[in-house]
Amino acid sequence: MTITVSAITARTVALCLNLDGKSKFFLPQSSAWTLKKAAEVIRSGETDRVITFLDCLEPSSNYVFELACGERISFRTKDCNGRIVISDHGASTDAANNATAIADAIAKVPQGGTLAVPAGRFLTGPVFLKSDMTLHLEPGAELVFITDRSQIEILPARSDEGEMLGSWEGLPDACYASVVTAIGCDNLAITGSGTLDGSGAQGDWWEWPKERRDGARRARTLFLNSCTDVEVSGITVQNSPSWTVHPLYCQSIRFVGLAIKNPADSPNTDGLDPECCDEVLLEGIHFTVGDDCIAIKACKRADDGSDDHIRPCEHLTIRHCYMERGHGAVVIGSEMSGSVRHVTIEHCEFLGTDRGLRIKTRRGRGGEIAYVRCHNISMQDVHSAIVANAFYFCDHDGRSEWVQSRDPYPVDISTPSIHDIEISDLYIRNVRVAIGAFYGLPEMPIRSVSIRNIHASFDDSQTGDVPVMALHVPVCHHVGFASENADLHFLDGHEFFPLSTEQE
Repeated sequence: MTITVSAITARTVALCLNLDGKSKFFLPQSSAWTLKKAAEVIRSGETDRVITFLDCLEPSSNYVFELACGERISFRTKDCNGRIVISDHGASTDAANNATAIADAIAKVPQGGTLAVPAGRFLTGPVFLKSDMTLHLEPGAELVFITDRSQIEILPARSDEGEMLGSWEGLPDACYASVVTAIGCDNLAITGSGTLDGSGAQGDWWEWPKERRDGARRARTLFLNSCTDVEVSGITVQNSPSWTVHPLYCQSIRFVGLAIKNPADSPNTDGLDPECCDEVLLEGIHFTVGDDCIAIKACKRADDGSDDHIRPCEHLTIRHCYMERGHGAVVIGSEMSGSVRHVTIEHCEFLGTDRGLRIKTRRGRGGEIAYVRCHNISMQDVHSAIVANAFYFCDHDGRSEWVQSRDPYPVDISTPSIHDIEISDLYIRNVRVAIGAFYGLPEMPIRSVSIRNIHASFDDSQTGDVPVMALHVPVCHHVGFASENADLHFLDGHEFFPLSTEQE
């Protein structure tokens, strides 16, 4: 079957229309579609995207979705044990803060039920979800963060049980709760055509990107901590105070058909940062952000060596996504002390990102980045397409001799490792600096990198730049592959092939 269900709730569905098995974010051409219920056409439209999202369906109902070419799929929406509308419980578009009314409505949602946010702009403090519920942001609905931080709860660095609760750049730290916050929730869905707005531009959040205010770090817009079986589909998440969507310590989570949008100059507003998670799907997401589009993380060791908070981040699939602008399209690290393993990036499009696939770490991190597969990717107007950097100059000591030295140091638990990277079928237009750059530690070289079928063209710029953020790296200009302490294997015998006008 060439049409499959990627995400489904009682009232929404996200369908994957990968008809040729090679499509990326956009379909080769737009297609008309119809939606039938009981053999009657109830809706029709046109789509140009591989992941097509439908809202306002009926629970427990059978549907048939059919494309003009004749391809079709039958599906049944999930059951709903009751629908609670926030405006029926005191929420109002006139209220300065609807957090209490929304909390009252959530308390009334039965197990397996839905909390509905109708069309309108609802200002709110943090909304705390519970297990076994669906949050449905209906068409035209907006949940908008208040800007008065005195009314926003602060999550402590650790829970009463000692587990990391609040976090900042891979370490336990108090932080402001998010517009939507879920802690320890199972069987949760967040869906719809509506919007979560973090009010980053309206508050003072962007004025103190690396600081604390009133003892806490900046809020995210959607924060999931220690949740299992979560599905987030359809919604727009925008204008974030800091990282936009941040799942931490989660398992079996799916993000499908989202739009994640922040201004280009908004500081550290990563799009979606899975941290210490297992079994993650990111599919059909459109990113335009002020920092990395996707940043995969696994916490970091503290300066004193403490590591009780670190866990691996494993089994991630990123496909049919569109990364437009951003420091990196898909980034792994630099917080990766718990190890990042088994990551697949395929059928994606990168436009105007500084880097395409970016791996970054440094001495002191420990852990490994391993078993990463990057396949069938189109890139355009990128600074450097594929980079791996073990000398990333992050943190207060990032430019120190210990971090940046090219002399070998003893290998211990704090030595990071990068190995088993597979790169194939890349189509890259207008590279500014380098197609690939790999800089490994002398005591722990980058190992087992296989490269196949790379088609690329350079832009017409006359100046070069360093391909990675590290000291002692030479300036490159229209370079194929630069490497230091790295084991690269070109499986087709060529570094790259010139991009023809017929290719993507």
